[in-house]
Parts: sequence; C-alpha cells; structure tokens
Amino acid sequence: MNSDVIDFASLAPAYPEMLLALGAIVLLVIGVVINKERSVLVSYGAVLLLLVTAALILFAPAEGVLFNGVFIGDSFARFMKVLVLGGSAFSLLLALPRAEEHGTHKYEYAILVVLATLGMLAMVSANDLMSLYVGLELQSLALYVLAAIKRDDGKATEAGLKYFVLGALSSGILLYGASLIYGFTGHTNLQEIVLAIASEGRSIGLIFGVVFLLAGVAFKISAVPFHMWTPDVYEGAPTPVTAFFATAPKVAAMALMVRLVMDTFQGIAHDWQQIIIFLSIASMVLGAFAAIGQKSIKRLIAYSSIGHVGFALVGLSSGTQVGVEGVAIYMAIYVAMTVGLFACILSLRTEAGYVENISDLAGAAQARPFVAAIMAIVMFSLIGMPPLAGFFAKWHAFLAAIDAQLYVLAVIGVLASAVSAFYYLRIVKIMYFDEPVARFDAVPGELNIIMGVAGFLLVTYYFTVGSPLASFAHTAAGSLF
Repeated sequence: MNSDVIDFASLAPAYPEMLLALGAIVLLVIGVVINKERSVLVSYGAVLLLLVTAALILFAPAEGVLFNGVFIGDSFARFMKVLVLGGSAFSLLLALPRAEEHGTHKYEYAILVVLATLGMLAMVSANDLMSLYVGLELQSLALYVLAAIKRDDGKATEAGLKYFVLGALSSGILLYGASLIYGFTGHTNLQEIVLAIASEGRSIGLIFGVVFLLAGVAFKISAVPFHMWTPDVYEGAPTPVTAFFATAPKVAAMALMVRLVMDTFQGIAHDWQQIIIFLSIASMVLGAFAAIGQKSIKRLIAYSSIGHVGFALVGLSSGTQVGVEGVAIYMAIYVAMTVGLFACILSLRTEAGYVENISDLAGAAQARPFVAAIMAIVMFSLIGMPPLAGFFAKWHAFLAAIDAQLYVLAVIGVLASAVSAFYYLRIVKIMYFDEPVARFDAVPGELNIIMGVAGFLLVTYYFTVGSPLASFAHTAAGSLF
C-alpha cells in the first residue's frame, strides 16, 4: 500500500474537529455570498453543525492518539466535548431573537462561535503542551472579538479590550509555565512528561512550571484570584455573548484543568492539590460574598459563576476518580442552569430595553408567570436545594471531598452555599413580591422552548437524565485512571 495515501479511517477520533473546521469554512462562504442580511441562515446552519458534531461524538465514538501524540480521543474528551457543543448550540439559539438589538445579527457572529468551539474541542483533546496552547489561542482570539461584537457600544468595546489585555497576560503566564515544564522534563508531550516525572521525580523548576501553567488555565475558568476580568466582561458584552462565555469556554477550560492535574501531574499530586484547594476556597468565598452587594444582574451572575467554579473544584481537589466524576456531573448541570437562566433574562424586556438591574425584575411573576417560575426553579437549583439538579451537582462534589477526608473544604462549601442563598432568594422575592415597575414585552417562542426544556431537566433530573449522566461521567472519569 502506498504510504502517501492518507488512511482517513485512522483519523476517526478527530472527525468532530475536522467537521467543525470544514463547516466553518462552508458557513463563511455562505455568509459572504448570500450577504449579511441573511445571517439567520448562517446562524441556524451553525446550530445544526454543532448538533451534528455532538451526535457524531455520541453515536460514532472513536478513541486513540493521533498526529504523533499531540491529540487524544478518549471517553473523558467525548463527555466534555458534548457539553461544549451543547453549550455553544444553545448560546447561538439564545442570540437569535432580536439579534440586531444585541449586535449578534452579523453572520460573522455564528462563525466566530464555531471557531471558538473548534478551539475548545482541541483543548479538551490536547495531549501536548503545544497543541494545548494552539487550541487555547484559537478559542481566545475568537472570544476577544465576540466580546466586542457590538462595535457601536462603548461598554462592549471596553469589555473586549479588557478581556484581550488580561487574556494576553494569562496566555503569557501559561506559556511561561509550559516552557519551564519543557525545560525541566525535556518533553512537551503530556504522556512523556508523566514518564519523566516518574523517573526523575519532582524539582523546584517543575513545580514553578505547574504553578504558572495552572494559573493560566485558572484565568480561563475565572477562579480566584484570576477572576478580575469576569464581572466587567460579563456586564459589558451583549447578553447572548455573556451566555456563551458562561457555558462552553468554562467547560473546556475545566476539562483541560482536569486532564493536566489528574493525568499529566498525578505523580506530584500533593503539590497541585494545595493549589486547587486554594483556588476552590477562594472562589467559593469570594463568589458568595461579592455577589451580595451587586445591583447589575449580569455582574451578579459573574460572581455566581466564580462561586460555582469553586464548587466544581471541590471535587477535583480530592484527586480521585469519584472527584473527576463529580466535576463532570457538576459542569453538565451548571451548563443547563446557566442556559435556563440566560433564556429567562433575555425573555424579560421592557420598553426601555432588556433588564439590566435586579430591581428591574420587580413584578415579573405577575406579567410573565412562566418566565418567573422557570427563573425561580433555576435560582433554587443554583442554591442546591433538593430535589433539583443543583443539589445533586453539589452532592457529588462534596461527597468526593469527604471521601478524600477534606472535611474543612466540604464545610466551607456548604457555608458558601448558605451565604449565596441570600442573593438568589432576593431575586425570587423581587419577582414575586415587589410591585411592577414596567411592562414586559412578549416572549419569543424559541426562548419559551429553551426555558421549558431547562426547567423540566432541572426539576426531573433524578428521574430522567440523572442515571444516564452519572453512568457517562463514570466512564469518562475512568479513562483518566
């Protein structure tokens, strides 16, 4: 057989990435040829592309190491990729109603989301420090543009600039850590680094490299103290863009964090565990207390997301397979809660525009009872009240910490949840008990469907998707051990 002939069957683990890359090119051609006025066609095409890619991962699974060891396909990557693709697809659907008002009506918007998602899939399957960085930068460059997609809006432009400057700083920190790791192990391939640590042991230079590398990844998941960009970018960016930032990129960065610490640096677990525990505690505490005084609903969501990253890191702190399962389940439920929350926010529009402040939600239960009911369900789920899905998310994370005898961490997590209940319940109180201050416009049909699906899944989680999700997460976590 001719060695120059490419064996496409051997590339099966990379089919999702190849499909997304080809799809992005086709959508770009469609957008350019048909004109930006028909951008809705590109948007629906992008949603279909993302869903088909997710179906390919689910129903035609393929595993293996490709491209001289820089790309890996395993059960963990499959789980996280499906979450990333789902988060991206729903974020695009959220942007469709009144797209021109958000600045997301341009055909470039959907293509940038697809390209960012391609970078996220590359991150999740990265098996080398170089492929890790390429995937991270492909995601980041698209996100910088998305933050400032509404070019005539000063706040959006400022958000994009802040994100770009701080993102470039975090990329530099991550790259410096990667160079230190390469310098002290002699390898960029993650599996070869594992062998180097096993044979040569830990060194001060390697520990410094790991610290810088994890700091760069912590920026992407908004973990404290690398969270400073989150409130400003969430508030300044158009709301559908904020919804995208709060879902898919967080999942991809968390997947990268898990793969690095549980696989590559498992030999120095004692060292990275201290870092993860610190990130977890700091994120939970700051997320709980900083959100209390917020008046802007998007800034409140930003601090809430920081807190939830801390809860997910509780599971990772254990350093066990149960902990990785907890992280996987937590991120899946977090995506569902976030999509439902942003669907509710985008449904509440007055003559003056979309709700910006928490006080603007006053009387929503009287004018839009369905939206208020779904939002209340999401709020109770974010608190972690049983039997909603959020309770089971925190249950899995705290259970992993208790199994690893990290009792103080679990107690801090429970206390942070109790504090956060204040500002979640305040939103419910304002919607149901305060007098209306404005008339709300009619809710677009697409948002009603998304809210209904999210609310149904959060309420019936234990009886519907709970068992299949736990089984999928168990298989995913097992591939790292």
